[in-house]
Amino acid sequence: MSDETVHDITIGGQTVHLTADLLHRYDVPGPRYTSYPTAPQWSDDFGPDDYDQVLTSSNDGEPRPLSLYMHLPFCEQMCLFCGCNIIVRRQHDWAEPYLATLKRDIARIADRIDPSRRVVQFHWGGGTPTYFTPEQLEDLFTFTRERFTFADDAEIGVEIDPRVTTPEHLTALRQMGFNRLSMGVQDFNPQVQQAVKRVQPYEQVAAMIARCRDLGFDSINTDLIYGLPLQTAASFAATLDQLIELGPDRAAVFNFGFVPWIKRQQRALTDLLPAPSEKFDIFAGTIARLTGAGYTYVGMDNFARPDDELCVEQRAGTLHRNFQGYTTKAGADLIAFGVTGIAELGRAYAQNFRDLDAWRDAVDAGRLPVMRGALLSDDDVIRRDAIMSILCGTALDKERFSRQYGIDFDVYFADALARLAPLADDGLVELTDTHICATGLGRIFLRNIAMPFDAYYNPSPDKPMYSRTL
Repeated sequence: MSDETVHDITIGGQTVHLTADLLHRYDVPGPRYTSYPTAPQWSDDFGPDDYDQVLTSSNDGEPRPLSLYMHLPFCEQMCLFCGCNIIVRRQHDWAEPYLATLKRDIARIADRIDPSRRVVQFHWGGGTPTYFTPEQLEDLFTFTRERFTFADDAEIGVEIDPRVTTPEHLTALRQMGFNRLSMGVQDFNPQVQQAVKRVQPYEQVAAMIARCRDLGFDSINTDLIYGLPLQTAASFAATLDQLIELGPDRAAVFNFGFVPWIKRQQRALTDLLPAPSEKFDIFAGTIARLTGAGYTYVGMDNFARPDDELCVEQRAGTLHRNFQGYTTKAGADLIAFGVTGIAELGRAYAQNFRDLDAWRDAVDAGRLPVMRGALLSDDDVIRRDAIMSILCGTALDKERFSRQYGIDFDVYFADALARLAPLADDGLVELTDTHICATGLGRIFLRNIAMPFDAYYNPSPDKPMYSRTL
């Protein structure tokens, strides 16, 4: 395939012409911007006392609603593609001690939060939350609900692994009030599954989705990954056709985050990855197939049905992005529990210890288990707003920024505008006196459009930090 190969794709009602040359030029290392500043810029100088002050002060004035995240890190085995913060334990004797420590941390933080604040979003991630038994999960959920006030319409979600999630798990989760499920699929092709050590037949996933629908879950999300070993455009198209047949409400199709310098197990996959030309065809074909099946391309690898909340909020300009990806709960303070958990409250980020022993020792000693974080400057706040406006709304209102922050936008962001000019020449973004707008083609390159606003972005080939953007 030459660099002049063209795929015609319909995005946002526009037919765009995606060339291999364009994809190659913009396929560079870059942040996913689940935060700004991104985690490599955070400091070890931010510690438990700083987080304690942030938590307490978050109750002042008109406090924001709450989003609670709990990291349940255990998995029974390692998937070779995995880039998550997990702990592999085949034996489950670690489960109860972890939950006991987690509950102590929940209680300590709950004591610092005004009980009138409503929890509008609650999420269990991992790892594999259903590594724990239904009884253990019920106990954890009850413990949490006794210490926080949940809104009647709270979004309550969990990540599940179809290989270890039982019908009893699903029934218990639904009875607890969970209304959203996200399940990892990655790829239905048996050869790809064997290569990445995650064997999960289509029939198993189909049966689980059917069971979830029978139980009345409001939303079912599936995660796929493109760029995995042995994938071809034809094989992944078959996976997409099977996924479309299952009809999830949302589908996230992530670019394989190949970071072998961070995740050592990925080194075993190096010689099996698809060639760049093949990956281009997979990527372009994914957008074409899913949008052709009626899904809206939200951006950043995410697709949803047009009536889904993600699409509704994006059209309204109120979509938000945090460490769980796109979310409809803008304006909430995110509090995280568990090893590696990351909180976002106003102008601060805080991350718990990544090491299990360090996290447990801190909780046992009566301290908040924070290893690092960041307090945002005024410049950070302005740039975060700019980046999130691009990623979540695909547009930026320059006049709104000038009014809200008391700046001359074109002067303040002169460097960013200069860096955006080549992207405008390539048809990715429209630059006007009042707005910066991603085009239909530019929705594929939202990370690239956001990066000029990042004051810290300075990639080094000698010290890679980020996966590639496409």
